[in-house]
Amino acid sequence: MMMMTSLQEGCLPVTQKTAIVTSLLKKASLDPHDLKNYRPVSNLSFVSKLVKRVAVKQLTDYLESHHLMPLLQSAYRRHHSTETALLKVLSDVLTAADDKKVTLLALLYLSAAFDCIDHDILLSTLQSRFGLYGIVLAWIRSFLSDRVQRVCFSDCLSAVLLCVIYGVPQGSVLGALLFLLYTAEVFAIIEAIQLTGHSYADDTQVYISVPVGETQHASARLAECVQHLDRWMAHSRLKLNAD
Repeated sequence: MMMMTSLQEGCLPVTQKTAIVTSLLKKASLDPHDLKNYRPVSNLSFVSKLVKRVAVKQLTDYLESHHLMPLLQSAYRRHHSTETALLKVLSDVLTAADDKKVTLLALLYLSAAFDCIDHDILLSTLQSRFGLYGIVLAWIRSFLSDRVQRVCFSDCLSAVLLCVIYGVPQGSVLGALLFLLYTAEVFAIIEAIQLTGHSYADDTQVYISVPVGETQHASARLAECVQHLDRWMAHSRLKLNAD
């Protein structure tokens, strides 16, 4: 009953907005004394998880039926994985090689991407780009606002941090979907410069395949694309790293 009332009224109760954040080491081989090697995961109430799953199901159905989901993003989606991302990029590279072309590839990743999402920019994007408004947008605004969290480390809880003004909960199914929609503009930028891209979560591959004699011009276009992405990321309060 609470789930349907929450969605119908466009409001997530304050009692369901508290997260216990646990820091998990990204890889067992990393230095446990370096804070950058940890990923914060939000543990949420059971009821809030149920409500968000219903919301994600309805939102995903809407996005897919209107062909609004980022097609070249392989994370947090059914029938997509790191394997599909790898196969897509590798297939494009091998096809280009068969056509006697070389491929220039830039590897991009975002630092602390989930934690840096600007709520105002996200809500504006959901309305202008994805056509969400009314009760739906109000519920997402409620989900993002007035959040509180505590950090759990070595079985000890920190003091309560009130009003988390940036980011979406990492470990939440809705947080993952909102992240995908927030960063969907990445593909529009890549396409505008006539390059190819594919992403898995906050890792993106941007590449271009050309005859050997055109590599210098292709390299300049690749650099231009990275510059455009960097400017957009800065505007969106995200930090872009490139290799």
